[in-house]
Amino acid sequence: MKGYIEKIRRKIRLFPPRKEGQSGEEYARQRALLGLKYGVFALTAFAILRGMLVVAGENVTVSNSVDGRELPIYCVDTPEKKIALSFDAAWGNEDTAKILEILKKHDIHVTFFMTGGWVESYPDDVKAILAAGHDLGNHSENHKNMSQLSDEEKKEELMKVHTKVQELTGYEMFLFRPPYGDYDNAVVNVAKDCGYFTIQWDVDSLDWKDYGVDSIIKTVTQHKHLGNGSIILCHNGAKYTAQALDTLIATLKNEGYTFVPISELIYREGYHMNHEGRQVKN
Repeated sequence: MKGYIEKIRRKIRLFPPRKEGQSGEEYARQRALLGLKYGVFALTAFAILRGMLVVAGENVTVSNSVDGRELPIYCVDTPEKKIALSFDAAWGNEDTAKILEILKKHDIHVTFFMTGGWVESYPDDVKAILAAGHDLGNHSENHKNMSQLSDEEKKEELMKVHTKVQELTGYEMFLFRPPYGDYDNAVVNVAKDCGYFTIQWDVDSLDWKDYGVDSIIKTVTQHKHLGNGSIILCHNGAKYTAQALDTLIATLKNEGYTFVPISELIYREGYHMNHEGRQVKN
């Protein structure tokens, strides 16, 4: 065993053996120089390794990728019984004031996703939404299918309305809902590069189908996906939404749910997505 250990020592020897006729002083100087070189090498290697670990840590802190797909946020994993109500504002505006009154009555805050055209047409309503404490969200400039656009066109669709809202209110939007729910990897990545979280929904009220007040209430309150962290989709211009809203909110409150705007529901950092688009805290 001793012979084997000695062989291993010789193989991993850091310093060469003392040469015949070499003085002790010369050999010590040689070992010192080699030691300095080894030390510099070790420190450099450590710094590189540490940098790699830090970068790797940063890369996994926030991830929207699942099996090679970039996913928007459909809902949020949370132990709290809180949900987010959202309204897409792309065309009509007849019921916005009424919706704001009902939200104020119930003392809840929601998120409005607005197109550039809607912002231009109803600037006072944009200001009123913000003044009431609600989120302003980006719904693109022209309500196009984002996945069919070039990356440059995607960016233009986002930043045109972003600039309009910023100049109008001073508010910097950071929540984006793709029109028609249409997205691909590039849509999510371009939005991220523009400083946006891409937001979908896991509960569709189907208010846009104009089935009636009772249909909206039943569709939401009995939805199979409704639960902690759900994001509910409504439209401010749908025919029966304003009429259904008061009962809808009251029913969900009675079931123990608390309403928060999407900006307060989602995680801004330290998260990953699961296969169903649920945002999970790391």
